[in-house]
Amino acid sequence: MNMDYLFFAGCFSFLAAALHIGVILGGPSWYRLFGAGEAMAQMAERGSPKPAIITFCIAVVLVVWGGYAWSGAGILPGMPLLKLALVGITTVYLARGLGGLIAPFISDHPHIVQNSTRFWLWSSAVCLVIGVCHLIGTVSAWATL
Repeated sequence: MNMDYLFFAGCFSFLAAALHIGVILGGPSWYRLFGAGEAMAQMAERGSPKPAIITFCIAVVLVVWGGYAWSGAGILPGMPLLKLALVGITTVYLARGLGGLIAPFISDHPHIVQNSTRFWLWSSAVCLVIGVCHLIGTVSAWATL
């Protein structure tokens, strides 16, 4: 069934959220391992709360997005503005995925170069997979949402 795509999209978002929490708990070495940038790792080493706050906020957004995907799949009750949210979430995942595959090769902006090329390629590929799952699932379930 095509709503399975929304189930898996939600699972991927929840897994990504859990990995973000893992990075916070893992500390500076995990920020480096996952390619978040040396600046984030150094701030974490100095005890700055900024990397943890940023990473936690990303995790919260991912949990909400997972909830919307599962709501669209019928696992959770209907959430507010479900169709609009699923379209927005799908758009963000696909734009991040496509943009992240291109940006490190055409931009020298500090927000781009602070992260490794490995980070951009892997995280963008993951975003594309999740975005495609959202897209197929949302289009397939549209009439029932």
